[in-house]
Amino acid sequence: MNIAIVGASGYGGEILVKLLAAHPKVTLKAVTSRSKAGQAVSAVIPALRGVLDKMLFENSDPAELAAREDIDVAFLSLPHGAAAEYARHLVDAGKKVIDLSADFRISDPAVYEEFYGAAHPDVELLGRAQYVMPELSADGWQSKDLFACPGCYPTSILVPLLPLMRAGIISKEHIVANSFSGTSGAGKQSKEAFSFCEVNESAKAYGVPKHRHLSEMEEQLSLAAGEEVVIQFNPHLAPMNRGIATTITVPSQGSTIEQLYAEWEKAYSDKPFICILPPSERPDTKYVVGTNRVDVSAVKDERTGNFVITSAEDNLVKGAGGQAIQILNIWQGWDETTGLI
Repeated sequence: MNIAIVGASGYGGEILVKLLAAHPKVTLKAVTSRSKAGQAVSAVIPALRGVLDKMLFENSDPAELAAREDIDVAFLSLPHGAAAEYARHLVDAGKKVIDLSADFRISDPAVYEEFYGAAHPDVELLGRAQYVMPELSADGWQSKDLFACPGCYPTSILVPLLPLMRAGIISKEHIVANSFSGTSGAGKQSKEAFSFCEVNESAKAYGVPKHRHLSEMEEQLSLAAGEEVVIQFNPHLAPMNRGIATTITVPSQGSTIEQLYAEWEKAYSDKPFICILPPSERPDTKYVVGTNRVDVSAVKDERTGNFVITSAEDNLVKGAGGQAIQILNIWQGWDETTGLI
């Protein structure tokens, strides 16, 4: 496959460039960034010195990119709102698109407008898009032309919860998820709040009580439950570069920890990027950073009747670029671990 990466100078875009440059079944044909146009990729991403020295960042015009015959698939690592314009041109030109923005994650345009503060930029194309969680989406999604990659926080919460919600062994109410993310989750922002002196030796909640990713989580959980599900989501900024650690409390409805683990095993026993840890262990961001893996574990608090579920992932790999490549691999019928281990 010949690949273009649009918006490749951010943290998520860098991960895509690094992983796809080493992917044995793809060829990078275009790497775009309006702010870095004309600069060598290896100058902007020094880790790729000696690998992509001859490749330059290109300016990213949607129509020109769509007209190129040497591109089969485009990864969009762009802000919400901007991604839809590129997706429209590319899909109309017969290209496949894997979008890492929020533009096609939420099926209801009204919910998109509620959480993102603007009307959806392309409602018709939204109806043709497919939200893909590689381990959990039903077969048939591969026939679409536009794939929406899950967000980083939702991945850390939906991976442990969706199989349990589908099986009906947890409550649909009183779900609380607390997540801690590394500062790379905010992107490359030149803001005082993300300067070293502000984030070092500091941890704080933000985006409460209605973080944008809530819309994606609640839609997917509601589909799994067959009725509306509302959760309490509390994101935090943690003094680390990468990683997400999430703790979820949910009423067990009398279900046992053995039942919970049985559902996880049923869903994930053959999934190479989901690691189920025993109840005695807790996922640690230290051991997932740099991987496309989600580690999960759970205990039951007999005193409260709640399950306490924990997960950890790399927000830039499984939470972004790595998961997008996993979608490409499955769509093409390749081993889903190709280029990711």
